[in-house]
Amino acid sequence: MRRINVAELRQDLAEVLNRAAYQGERFIIHRREKNAAAIIPIEDLELLERLVREEEDRIDIAAAAAALSEGDYVPYEQVIAELGLNDERREQPVPAPVRKRRPAAARKTGTK
Repeated sequence: MRRINVAELRQDLAEVLNRAAYQGERFIIHRREKNAAAIIPIEDLELLERLVREEEDRIDIAAAAAALSEGDYVPYEQVIAELGLNDERREQPVPAPVRKRRPAAARKTGTK
């Protein structure tokens, strides 16, 4: 992973983007010796986002399992009753789009 400063990035932006996109290189951008950002291939970003989602799901599942084992289970029907909600799905009519009328085009009046 190559570390470059902002001035280098400004000068070589096209090259940095091409190397990231086509050669899979990763760049750390620093400003005043502090890391500020990274330029990585889009495939790396997609992988990172997928791994984050999977980890968040794993954490949520573990928390749900722990809550269930502790007896923190509240039946759905009880939640609906406590919140005063109705479980029936209501069909809401979809309003027709409101169209504004255009002013009528002026007619040409003339003699032939």
